[in-house]
Amino acid sequence: MKLRIFTEPQQGASYDQLLAVARCAEEEGYDAFFRSDHYLKMSDVDGLPGPTDAWITLAGLARDTRTIRLGTLVTSATFRLPGPLAVAVAQVDAMSGGRVELGLGAGWFADEHRAYGIPFPPTGERFERLEEQLTVITGLWGDDPTFSFEGRHYQVADSPGLPKPWQKPHPPVIVGGAGARRTPRLAARFADEFNSPFLAPAGAAAQFERVRQACADAGRDPASMRFSSAVVVCCGSDDAEVARRAAAIGREVDELETNGACGTPDRVAQRLGEWAAAGASTAYLQVLDLSDLDHIRLIAREVVPLLS
Repeated sequence: MKLRIFTEPQQGASYDQLLAVARCAEEEGYDAFFRSDHYLKMSDVDGLPGPTDAWITLAGLARDTRTIRLGTLVTSATFRLPGPLAVAVAQVDAMSGGRVELGLGAGWFADEHRAYGIPFPPTGERFERLEEQLTVITGLWGDDPTFSFEGRHYQVADSPGLPKPWQKPHPPVIVGGAGARRTPRLAARFADEFNSPFLAPAGAAAQFERVRQACADAGRDPASMRFSSAVVVCCGSDDAEVARRAAAIGREVDELETNGACGTPDRVAQRLGEWAAAGASTAYLQVLDLSDLDHIRLIAREVVPLLS
């Protein structure tokens, strides 16, 4: 099972803090560093120093790291127009030497839209926009000399689709969510990877099966889809350290044991194995205390060797 570090900078993180985490993850051999794409804190944290833009962050990390893959889980389709987003991701892909992945979703956090003046359409329209954005972005990244699209929400006329991404045919596209119909259908059509966000292993397995069926219905080989899970992690060398790390993120050990991968390294490895058995080949470890680099090191050095 591949392990990726997944951060939530809207809870309070500067670029330098994110860089320290990304470099630590790179040094410790993690597969990737991912970040959320949010503009407003959640829960009762202070959120200082305030939000950092996801793609500006990744552009910086593209030059300040060397080998680790970089991406969003996930960019909201409400935040950016599809043409400029295709350009930005392609440019960051080139800046990184082909290490970028694009997670794209419909958006859900109404408060941040109000806080920063971003329109927040109803759910049905957000999914329509997501589908059109996926169509436009992957179309612009294609090999045709020009690309045109006439949708309900976006129109593209004779675009040269430049710059092209470094990776061919394009950076991996990640679609995720718990929806039973639209999300699997969009994943089957556009995604290289499907992510189950914070679902228990049984729920993840059921969602993976829906995506496999959607692939089959669309005439796509389900084996061509990669499956992953996002999991909150809290690991300690002993029970006292586990409790200390849980308290540092404002969570209870019992709750983390139920909803995530929590405990000593053997217990965390066991829990991650449950998601692997559900079909996830990759786990995005949600790390909430970005000042605790020893946490990242402990998982790499004592959990990873226990994973098959």
